[in-house]
Parts: sequence; C-alpha cells; structure tokens
Amino acid sequence: MTSTPADEAVLERLQRSAFDYFRQSYNPRNGLVADTTRAGAPCSIAVIGFALSVYPVGVERGWMGRADAVQRTLLTLRFLMASDQSGSARATGYRGLYFHFLDMDSGTRVWRSEVSLIDTGFLIAGVLTAAAYFDADTPDSLDEIELRRLADALYRRVDWRWAQREGGAVTHGWKPECGFLNYGWEGYSEAILLYVLGLGSPTHALTDQSFTAWTATYQWENLYGHDFLYAGPLFIHQFSHAWIDFRGIRDAFMREKNCDYFENSRRATHVQREYAIRNPASFIGYGPDCWGISAGDGPSAKSRLIAGREQSFYGYAARGVPYGPDDGTIAGSSMLSSLVFTPELVLPALRTWRARSQRDEGELVRASGFNATVTEMGPNGWVSQGEFGLDQGMIVLMIENYRTGLPWRLGRGNPFVCAGLRRAGFKGGWL
Repeated sequence: MTSTPADEAVLERLQRSAFDYFRQSYNPRNGLVADTTRAGAPCSIAVIGFALSVYPVGVERGWMGRADAVQRTLLTLRFLMASDQSGSARATGYRGLYFHFLDMDSGTRVWRSEVSLIDTGFLIAGVLTAAAYFDADTPDSLDEIELRRLADALYRRVDWRWAQREGGAVTHGWKPECGFLNYGWEGYSEAILLYVLGLGSPTHALTDQSFTAWTATYQWENLYGHDFLYAGPLFIHQFSHAWIDFRGIRDAFMREKNCDYFENSRRATHVQREYAIRNPASFIGYGPDCWGISAGDGPSAKSRLIAGREQSFYGYAARGVPYGPDDGTIAGSSMLSSLVFTPELVLPALRTWRARSQRDEGELVRASGFNATVTEMGPNGWVSQGEFGLDQGMIVLMIENYRTGLPWRLGRGNPFVCAGLRRAGFKGGWL
C-alpha cells in the first residue's frame, strides 16, 4: 500500500516527535540517555544504543547538525570506554558488557540490575551504526576518526564468549552477587541481533554451535492460516529488524521453511491483527484497526468481570498472542513499527488512531500502552504516562527503514554484521 501525502506528513511528525525524546532525555555531561521521561528514571544501556542509531537519522532529516551529533556520540563513547569494567556492585559493566540500568549522573549500576547480554547487544548495534555513518576521513574530521576508533575498540572489548553456556546458548545475564542467571536465550526472540553481533566479533566470538543450539529451540506454528516462527509479543518480530535487513537472506532454518525473517515478521503482524479482530477475550476497542500486543506499560487497575470471567491487569508486562498474557492493553509503537512489514495494515490503523486521539495525533501511538477496557480513566480509557526510550527509538528507526532504508543500508555495509550473518549460516539476497 502506498502512503498518501497526508500519511507522509503524519509519519514525519511522529518520527520527529519520537526523535526529540533523545535530545530531551540526554545528559550533556556524560552522554547517557534516560530509560523513560518519568522523574528519577535511570539510564538504560539499550536506550543509549537507540540514541546512537537515531542521531544519523536526525542529521539526514535536518533535525540535528552533523557536528552536534558527532559530539554527542563522542561524549557517550568516551564515557563507555573509560567506565568501570570491574564487575563490582557499583561498576558500569564487566568484560566489555554493561549493567542494564545505570545512574544518569555517575553511570554506575542501579536497581541491582544484571549485566545484560541483549541490552548490551542493542547498545553495540548503536555503536556500530554510528561508526558506519560518521565516515569522514580527512584532516578536518579528526572527531569522526576518533569516533570510529572508539566504536571499534568498544566492540572488540565485548567478551561474548564468556556468556555462552557449555551447550551453546547464550545466558541472559550475570550479577556480581550470584553469577550467571539461570535462564538463557532460547526460543525465537529479539536475540537474533545478539547472536549475529556475537558471531561477528573478531576477538571474543561465540562458537558456531551457539546459533544452531538457539534455532533448535524454535517453535514453528500455524495460527489463523499463517505458517510462521512463533513468538507472542509483537516486539520480538521487530527489534532486530531495526538494524538488520533480513529481506531475502536465509539461515538453515528459514531455508528449510522457504521463508525469511522479514516475511516471518509480516506473517506475525497478520496474526496479531487477526487476533484483535476475533477478540476472544472481549476487550473494548480491539479490531482490524486496533492491534499491537507487545511488551510495555499497562494499567494496575482493579480486576473486573469481563465476558463472565475475572480479568486482572498486569502493569508493565510482555503481552502476546494468541496464548497471552493479554489484558486489553495495546502498544502503539509496536503497531507503528510494523510499518515496514505491512504498510497496508498499519497506515489505515494509523488514520483510525489519529481520529480517536483526544489531545494530539501521537497520544496513543507513542504511549507505551493504552487500554480502552479501563473505561474509568478517560475518553480513551487508560493511557500510559510519559514516554519510554525503547518505544521512541523503534518509531524513529522503523519509520526511517520504511521511508529511506538508511539504518538497513548502514547495517548491510558493516563488515562485522555481515561476518556474523555468514557465520550464522545466512546466504542469498544482498549478502
């Protein structure tokens, strides 16, 4: 489906508003970026990765000067390179990996968070994106040369292999108090990016067995007439696609299924919409233009009777379809982030949501979640307060992939990403 000039104008405004999150939630003293706009929010290392990835978009669209973007990126990379990597309870990271949440001022661990493999992956994806975009190499571009040097050093410092289990899968994380967490990255998820980056490392790479061990835990299903690689929350089918162009390239699993991960995400989006149309739990608002069940904020309202059952509400949770959990909460950014896969579904939904919003056209789309079943909270039901950096980053990158493909082009040109894909067994297409 081709977008209309009116659609393009809306996408421009939504993308620009989401980009502004990273200008407003940035600490100019160390380059860290807050997890949310809520008071007292710590830095999320994943959100830093999104910030580093959206700065090039801002430069290309004229929202930020190139010199400003370089200086912001340099400040962040310098902080990361000089950070405490001792792994102590008050450090910033360990073995080149980073604690999930950091104090916005000191940059040290908060909330007893884990050294997070997946969030380090998102961070490093941003580091490599910045290095690919800021490619000037003249005597007048010493800052960009330093930026690329730091990015290369940060990537080479990450010890991915340390976090790989004996059987091949990668652990979720590590804490100084108790060591590695008991669960690993098994079953299809957003960790495809993590495995690609870990396999592409020239210094501490995952073994070849890691990706095979991971894909052995995949679950292929047929839901509502669609054969696809199952994962319930919609974000799982999106996050790695912000940086990697999976169109036409296939690993061994997808060659066997005569599919690729991009097509798989397209099918998963159709499953999401069909679930909303069928609305088996009888939530208010679900339908052909109101779908997108994913991880995000939700209401902590009192339980109530819906269609003869007692329905609870989960607060922040990873919701999914068709097996749940589901409490009537829609994640607008996940709907919008499906734009590259199914514009024929997203653009009509976006038009409907614009008409429904009471305050501004981005109210529901950019909120972490809204729940029309919690009717006592306002004309649109319950709407999450504040903004979440992961949501805003995905909005910027996926709209840009739809409009120009810039993030994908930067990923395709990165030798580490290409090496990781090849080691994972991907062939064909642009690769």
